[in-house]
Amino acid sequence: MSFSMTRAACERFLAGVHVGVLSVAGAGPEEAPLAVPVWYSYRPGGLVTLLTGRESVKVRRIRAAGRFTLCAQQEEPPCRYVTVSGPVVAVEDAVDPGERAALAHRYLPPATAAAYLVATAEQLTADVTVRMRPERWLSADFAAIAEQPRNAPPTTAEQVSPPPSDPAGPA
Repeated sequence: MSFSMTRAACERFLAGVHVGVLSVAGAGPEEAPLAVPVWYSYRPGGLVTLLTGRESVKVRRIRAAGRFTLCAQQEEPPCRYVTVSGPVVAVEDAVDPGERAALAHRYLPPATAAAYLVATAEQLTADVTVRMRPERWLSADFAAIAEQPRNAPPTTAEQVSPPPSDPAGPA
């Protein structure tokens, strides 16, 4: 049984609201890859976009590697994930205020997003926009396993049996 999603299902899932985990190679063989949670945006057929500090470790490593991987997951059952890797096609010094606002509203309730945008307004000049073109997709969707027990009769081990009797008898 394959748990892989179709490309279209991967794209729909990645377009959903998930905190992504960005992974990017270390600067040298002695450095482990960096893996950090990020907010991102994606539309099927488009680019993965994230905003991050222009002086951050993330962006320094992204610039050096020229590529990164993003993993998005659904933790609650049925568990699913999509991992996408590809080349960076742009690191833009400008952050579009509309794109930043859309990202905040993607992850936060309206009132919280509005407060966040005001409280972090300096990020318009402190951040950069990173865009990656998805090339390689990996995925798993365990929904079939989650549905199987509901549709199948219980096995002998799953059937409820009475508790064993106490050999000492009733107290």
